[in-house]
Amino acid sequence: MSMTSGGKSLMLFRAIIILLLSMTISSCVTTERGGIGSKVEPSKALKDTVQLARVYIREGKWNAAKKHLKTALELDDSNAEIYEAMALVFQNTGEIELAEKNYKQSIKLESKAARVRNNYAAFLYKQNRYDEAVEQLEKVVGDTLYNNRAAAFVNLGRSYIQLDDLEKARDAFRRSYLMNRSDIPLTFELADVHFQLADYPIAQQYYDAYRNQVKQQPARALWLGIRLAEKFGNKDAVASYSMALKNMYPTSFEFLEYKKAFKQ
Repeated sequence: MSMTSGGKSLMLFRAIIILLLSMTISSCVTTERGGIGSKVEPSKALKDTVQLARVYIREGKWNAAKKHLKTALELDDSNAEIYEAMALVFQNTGEIELAEKNYKQSIKLESKAARVRNNYAAFLYKQNRYDEAVEQLEKVVGDTLYNNRAAAFVNLGRSYIQLDDLEKARDAFRRSYLMNRSDIPLTFELADVHFQLADYPIAQQYYDAYRNQVKQQPARALWLGIRLAEKFGNKDAVASYSMALKNMYPTSFEFLEYKKAFKQ
């Protein structure tokens, strides 16, 4: 099987990092010339070590990542980025308590690090700790210079939905939409939350915008389309979306809901 261009790029990137790291380590040995010693900056060695660890994290090579993060801690045990990376490793290996411990340590060392809080919020969301996720995300979106703020608003909206606070969810989604109108999944989220709030005309507008941008609707979207069409008395649309849901997603949760609601 031929390797994809993305795979080749990743391998090349890792090779470059390994080469840079080996050069850094080798240059740590002090050389004497004319009585003047030269040695690489410790911060450069630390940066290269953490960067290589992140390459291994992206590849799912957890032991290799931990090995380099351990080396990084020996260089500087007060660096917030190291603990964040360690948290990602433990999160992915199912060591939940260790992951949380490292997230908290990272935030303690760098309380304004929006990226760390955003990752920690995603971790909390997966643990069904939605109120805690909201607490972190509210701080993230409060950082007006955070470059991934639009996505953080989406995560905030989804967390509020889990807490049944639909109005705050709608407001969070709107804020994100104003920042990035090209986010197709977000357009659907706005349609869905407006439907739940019984704002059917607005829900239909967002749903139409979403439907016109996707080639094939997932089961969740078809089910929303069915319910909206039913609200507006569009029998043809109900029949069309229902047939698509039945044919493409016969074992989906949404098809079961459809059969229950329409007594099929």
